[in-house]
Amino acid sequence: MARPGLTVLSVVGFSATLMLTGCFGPPAPAPTTSSAAPTTTAGPSASTTASSSAAPASTAPSTAPATTSAAPSTTAAAPPSAPPSSAPAGPTATAEPGPTGLPEQVGPLTVYYVAVGDNGISGPRIGCGDSLVATTTAPVRFTDQVGPSVGTLLANKSRDVGMSGLINVLYQSSLTYVAGELDGSTITIWLTGQFMLGGVCDIPRAKAQLEYTAMAASGATSAQVFVNGRPIDEVLSLK
Repeated sequence: MARPGLTVLSVVGFSATLMLTGCFGPPAPAPTTSSAAPTTTAGPSASTTASSSAAPASTAPSTAPATTSAAPSTTAAAPPSAPPSSAPAGPTATAEPGPTGLPEQVGPLTVYYVAVGDNGISGPRIGCGDSLVATTTAPVRFTDQVGPSVGTLLANKSRDVGMSGLINVLYQSSLTYVAGELDGSTITIWLTGQFMLGGVCDIPRAKAQLEYTAMAASGATSAQVFVNGRPIDEVLSLK
């Protein structure tokens, strides 16, 4: 009976040995599993890091800055387009009928001629005891009245003004109206060409005809006349 007991003990001891061997035999793979665990941990941490880095990339204010930078560029583009729309409205006076900005109208022109020896009875008195007398033309269309009035005077190549007894001392002169400018109460006109007068008394007559015709057309109270860029007094002093 002793042998079977020993046999059982031996079997139990052998089984225990096997169990111990099964516990301590596999520790070698355990490190591999534990070493794999860090790898697995590293994997999640890497993916976590990637997702964290991806989050800033997706959240990245790249969209916000892009929108912010787009706003200034849109604002910068607006001003250039604004001035063109507003520029034409201000400076371009397309509604004005003529270069002077005066409305077109129809009416008679006032032209001055000389009443010789009238001594200021029929109009303003000028040198040699004469008078200036205003005459009117048939209605004409104009915007700037100065040019047509002076032009009508210079275009008249007759000495006598109809049956009125008035004379035109400029009838032989070859003068052309160039421009006129009203500055306050003074009208300035520019002419080109040459005077052809009949004597000393024609000098104040010619000057008065030009000045009074220009004043009547512009509403001025004084006038300056330039011929070929020189004052009329200087030009007529040589006659």
